[in-house]
Amino acid sequence: MRVLLTGSSGYVGSVLAPLLLEVGHEVVGCDTGLYRRCHFNGHEADIRTLEIDIRRLSTSDLAGFDAVVHLAGLSNDPLGDFRPELTYSINHQASVRLASLAVDAGVSRFVFASTCSVYGAAAEDWLNESSRLNPVTPYAVAKLNAERDIGALASETFSPTFVRAGTVYGVSPRIRFDLVLNNLVAWAASTGEVRLKSDGSAWRPLLHVEDLARVYVRLLAARREDVHMEIFNAGSSEENYRVRDIARIVKHTVPGCRIVFAPGAVADQRNYRVSCARMREKFPDFEPRWTVSDGARQLYLALERHPVPPTDFEGERYSRIAHLKSLLRDGRVTEDMYPGAGIDSSLRVS
Repeated sequence: MRVLLTGSSGYVGSVLAPLLLEVGHEVVGCDTGLYRRCHFNGHEADIRTLEIDIRRLSTSDLAGFDAVVHLAGLSNDPLGDFRPELTYSINHQASVRLASLAVDAGVSRFVFASTCSVYGAAAEDWLNESSRLNPVTPYAVAKLNAERDIGALASETFSPTFVRAGTVYGVSPRIRFDLVLNNLVAWAASTGEVRLKSDGSAWRPLLHVEDLARVYVRLLAARREDVHMEIFNAGSSEENYRVRDIARIVKHTVPGCRIVFAPGAVADQRNYRVSCARMREKFPDFEPRWTVSDGARQLYLALERHPVPPTDFEGERYSRIAHLKSLLRDGRVTEDMYPGAGIDSSLRVS
């Protein structure tokens, strides 16, 4: 396939692009390059990249593609809370507009990066793709609305698929340390403290970034009838953890560290554990390769080789909200999150 990968230089995209190339797809990226200063370690795929905000793409930009894998957007709940109106504009409205452009351009497959955050405040129940949804943040609401409105475009010639990812972790060339496992390992490796920012009681489904990338690869390889208008909880049902249990895994991984609670740590309203049985039943040949224990060790060893201090992993380099606030402060993005005059141009542009 000829695949347009939006968010190609992001945390997930920089892992997914080489995997798509490896199985023989022709890949073109689409990325504004806002996170080019957030490089951690490793090499990114050498792909042609459209340096265009998804809100400014046109039908002609999508001409000739067989599939769109749409990862781009404002990622995570803190960023959504910071600018909820932009989260709705980009993650919902611009995603639906992109799908509409894909329809007009004759793109047949559209794989949308959604989130398990749509389950929201779900208490102790196990959740599947048909469970009641209770999103509690602008980020989750925007993703859910996008699922609904992209789905409304489905036809005999346009086939959308929705991937609800859990909390992602693991090493990437554009790593994020504002994700729970990555953050806990970073604190432990740099300070000797596994620093919990909540009371640790909430459930989370966890998924390694490489396994998430492999989900997208598998879905593109699937027959249309197996993925048309399907929603998949991505990952493994066995990899649901309370946050306090994730902290214990980190404590056993990083020598000599101890668990502490940050000032003001309280219960997290977001609380959900999900079943990934549908993915396993539909694609019995697919199995995630990583566990949280394996991922914690991978992160620890990476941080041993390339130490990152708290000023970086809690600051503007590796925290998405801190990074975008710094770009706003420096005039490198506009108030509407379009790239400003200060953004350097180093991506390959079509």
